[in-house]
This record gives sequence, C-alpha cells and structure tokens, in this order.
Amino acid sequence: MKQEISLKVNGDIYDLYVEPWRTLNEVLREDLNLTGTKLGCGSGDCGACTVMIDGKSVSSCLTLAVEADGKEILTVEGLAPSGEELHPIQDAFIEKGAIQCGFCTPGMELSALNLLNSNLDPNEKEIRHAISGNLCRCTGYNKIVDAIADAGQRMKSQQ
Repeated sequence: MKQEISLKVNGDIYDLYVEPWRTLNEVLREDLNLTGTKLGCGSGDCGACTVMIDGKSVSSCLTLAVEADGKEILTVEGLAPSGEELHPIQDAFIEKGAIQCGFCTPGMELSALNLLNSNLDPNEKEIRHAISGNLCRCTGYNKIVDAIADAGQRMKSQQ
C-alpha cells in the first residue's frame, strides 16, 4: 500500500504516493526526473547517490523515500538553482579538471558541500576524509581534492 509523503527538493515541494520500500534515489530519479543523482553500487559504497537531507549528506540508495517525508533535500540540480550561474564547487571542479566521465561528480560535489558548510578552509586530510565515501574511477583524487580546496576559498570570498 502506497504512503503519502511530502518532500521539499531543491526548494520545490512534492506531494507523492510511494511504495514504502522504494528508495529516495528511485523516487528522485524515476518520479521527479532528477537524474543528476546517480545510482552506482546500490549498497552505499560508492557515494554516487549522495544527496543532502536537512543539511547532512546521505546515500539516497540506502534511504527509504518514506524516511525523507517532511524533510528538505538538496540534489546536484539544486546546487545552482538559477541555471545561469554555477555554484563555486561546480566552477572549481570544472576549472581544476576534477571531472572526467562525471558519474561520481554529483555525489562528490554534495559531499564537498557537506564539508564546506562547516569548514571553508579544510586541509587535504579533512577533504580526503570528507570524500572517503565517494569513489572515482577516472580522475584519481588529487584534482578533486584541489577543486574542493579551491571551492572553499571561493565560498569564503563570497561571504
């Protein structure tokens, strides 16, 4: 039996009926067409499905949609809501060459945001710890670490 839930995703409110066993990842991708959130391993090991719920990063493949009822969710599509200007994290990923195939990028960027929301000047060790749940099979991690450090400085200068 479907349950009614209400999600606030990237600032928009969605009232949905979902089967209680569906994951947040499935609802975001299949019902709301927010396909920026990827499904990689489906077991929380790769971080490709990372989204933020009430300001904390979570694996959307391990989170039931009904658990997110009434919560505020940020996906990669919500990082730059205007569509005209990229978020400093997105700019830094592009400029530092931290994107190759791009599959891991949405999860990496949201894990970076989770870190930078509490620390705009993280050291390399803190950055590597923050993205330790995110796997990248293309670029290696040095460019991603550089991009996150750069994004922190960009966000700091905007304050």
